[in-house]
Amino acid sequence: MSATWLPRLRTLRTPWNRHNVQVPLLAEVYGIEGNIFRLKINEETPLKPRYEVPDVLTSKPSTVRLISCSGDTGSLVLANGKGDLKCHITANPFKIDLVSEEDVVMSINSLGQLYFEQLQIPPKQSRATKENEEDTSDDTTQENQEELGLWEEKFRNFVDVKDNGPASIGLDFSLHGFEHVYGIPQHAESHQLKNTSDGDAYRLYNLDVYGYKIHDKMGIYGSVPYLLAHKLGRTLGIFWLNASETLVEINTEPAVKYALTQTGPVAAKQKVRSQTDVHWMSESGIIDVFLLTGPTPSDVFKQYSYLTGTQAMPPLFSLGYHQCRWNYEDEHDVKAVDAGFDEHDIPYDVMWLDIEHTEGKRYFTWDKKRFPNPKRMQELLRSKKRKLVVISDPHIKIDPDYLVYAKAKEQGFFVRNHEGGDFEGVCWPGLSSYLDFTSPKVRQWYSSLFAFSVYQGSTDILYIWNDMNEPSVFRGPELTMQKNAIHHGNWEHRELHNIYGFYQQMATAEGLIQRSKGKERPFVLTRSFFAGSQKYGAVWTGDNTAEWSYLKISIPMLLTLSVTGISFCGADVGGFIGNPEAELLVRWYQAGAYQPFFRGHATKDTKRREPWLFGEEHTQLIQEAIRERYTLLPYWYSLFYSAHVASQPVMRPLWVEFPDELETFGVEDEYMLGSALLVHPVTEPKATVVDVFLPGSNEVWYDSKTFSHWKGACTVKIPVALDTIPVFQRGGSVVPIKTTIGRSTGCMTDSPYGLWVALSTKGSAVGEFYLDDGHSFQYLHQKQFLHRKFSFASGVLTNSCADKRGHYPSKCVVEQILVLGLKKHPSSVTSHSPDGKAQPVAFTYCAKTSTLNLEKFSLNIGADWKVQIQ
Repeated sequence: MSATWLPRLRTLRTPWNRHNVQVPLLAEVYGIEGNIFRLKINEETPLKPRYEVPDVLTSKPSTVRLISCSGDTGSLVLANGKGDLKCHITANPFKIDLVSEEDVVMSINSLGQLYFEQLQIPPKQSRATKENEEDTSDDTTQENQEELGLWEEKFRNFVDVKDNGPASIGLDFSLHGFEHVYGIPQHAESHQLKNTSDGDAYRLYNLDVYGYKIHDKMGIYGSVPYLLAHKLGRTLGIFWLNASETLVEINTEPAVKYALTQTGPVAAKQKVRSQTDVHWMSESGIIDVFLLTGPTPSDVFKQYSYLTGTQAMPPLFSLGYHQCRWNYEDEHDVKAVDAGFDEHDIPYDVMWLDIEHTEGKRYFTWDKKRFPNPKRMQELLRSKKRKLVVISDPHIKIDPDYLVYAKAKEQGFFVRNHEGGDFEGVCWPGLSSYLDFTSPKVRQWYSSLFAFSVYQGSTDILYIWNDMNEPSVFRGPELTMQKNAIHHGNWEHRELHNIYGFYQQMATAEGLIQRSKGKERPFVLTRSFFAGSQKYGAVWTGDNTAEWSYLKISIPMLLTLSVTGISFCGADVGGFIGNPEAELLVRWYQAGAYQPFFRGHATKDTKRREPWLFGEEHTQLIQEAIRERYTLLPYWYSLFYSAHVASQPVMRPLWVEFPDELETFGVEDEYMLGSALLVHPVTEPKATVVDVFLPGSNEVWYDSKTFSHWKGACTVKIPVALDTIPVFQRGGSVVPIKTTIGRSTGCMTDSPYGLWVALSTKGSAVGEFYLDDGHSFQYLHQKQFLHRKFSFASGVLTNSCADKRGHYPSKCVVEQILVLGLKKHPSSVTSHSPDGKAQPVAFTYCAKTSTLNLEKFSLNIGADWKVQIQ
């Protein structure tokens, strides 16, 4: 073996004291490609293997050489190849300092909170055995009773038996100079994480929580154990790869300008910088943590996606509007709702069916009375280039005559209970068993169920929604599965609870790909998720309520999902539970139109709320909001391509785009879409004005409707009527749009494009545009795509190729260009086509708003050309 490979891995043994017994632990430190460090801590010789989370990392990370710089006895200094990042490791007491250019940015175990309970041989006598003996009370000490209580925990009528005792782990991280931390979804909480008090830790434990509380740190449907920290000049990430129940405590001490210290007889003043301490605790598994060293937000996003994958490239239709309800009653209801959108000239792309479309909640079936001809129903949607999404949950009705159940039962594909039989719990169909998606064989079989020959009544326009996959068990502890249920590999459910839904979405996405023989992109929405779920589709915020506070909290919830890798996210428009007033519904549509996943949804006991049921005025306002979504589809699609290939979030908190502006670090009522658009949804009733913060001292911002402009680094009061969506385009950007709207994305394939060119203070602008067929993997396998770059400088707008690897013929043309911030009335405008021909372009100029509108011309979107303004 070459000597250059030897220093990749360094090991360190450190003792952990439990009941005065020294338990040797093995600590491993790896350097990973892209300025990432990995720390693994495990028992040196565990009683049996401890669970290590599989399948989340896209591949085995490529390790890099760590150079041993120095180190005394009991310590070690390891540096990356450049030498600008170092790990200072001390054995006793165990501590790691992450040093960047001589500045300690992170310390591990500096608070001494490393905790690692070893697996143990079961006690000779369990509590139950002792209770059956006649006289043992005198022999049982209080300590033994407490010990037994850790082996068997009671929750209401449930007893959780731990075969090898408690096996929790924990570790602390001190972030030096940091006051702002984000991430660890999913909670209905602020984007910036708050200090936690005793008993008030952020909980990561996937649960079915109907109408969840807001401003609450309890876990809801999904978990991503990934935290980001940001300060001026540095962004860090901590990815804690553990799928068991996890608690995160946070304590931030802000900077103190001066602290008195005593040096001899003289009192000195010294600046004390801020620090955030983060304490991770998990019920089981090992410590496996990745330190993402940035230094920029963009770098951290790339580092995380290198480990867990980027956002899947969605099919174009899924970026349109989705119409859902529990439940559309029958085929006639679907036909009527579909026609309603056309009658009111409201575009939409996807009709959704909830659990009532099935035969008694048996997934992969159709209710024969309500949906006797599902293919005919789908052909109706197909004729308008629309799609259908149906639900498929992980619980399977116990019914020997139900083919899916019978096959799974026969092959042993269900999760087992602690006694070895199939786990049984109650959910929508009644008594059910739960597919064990942690098994590759089960996933492979489940994927095969989506084949057209197997899933009767399905067609290639049918896509899938995974719900209730936390998993939800109605009469279980906390409405979920018992922790001592048994999965593939004989692992207890406690080890992998938070990854169960991840596996169902993985299997579903693979099934949709397989049914098309690998040609078509899937669309799968999941309620439960984990780190890496972005590879398989979209996520939503679950069972929200039709109240203003839920509209408001949806923004920070989606921002948190976005910075933790899940760009394709949204909240149910209008609120799932309850009946929204017309004003709230309009404001929610306006917000949802500018958020990645855009779906209206409502529970079964609510009033119908299709967009045209609230009076002509409100119908028009909702129509306008949805049409704005469709106008911006080229920009949305380009942003998702950037998320897919470059790991950049689609929906971004201001601090991501303006990392050097302290004022942006706590903003959560507005956000950026990409780098070009700032959106400030109206989230208060009867609002007549909103305060919009426009960041960037060197920036200029343009109102997307009035074209008024402001310099950045200020807060402006924007008047808002019910038809107002405060959206601002950043100076220096080019946004591609569609100039005509069809009734679905598929109807707009050949419609013309326009460009919104917003000039910077220097009179320049740049932007990108991405196009492919919108549905297949040809962009990946055959490089069938267009990636164009628009740039404006010195009065010339240029369309050039941004990626010469891509080729995709398009007949689409740019027929309109709007230039914002042009201070001078031009004398002429000329287009220059690829063949060198020059043509005059008709234009109008408004001196009041400094806008130039070019129209009545036609330039191919995929060709090189210039437009010169003189």
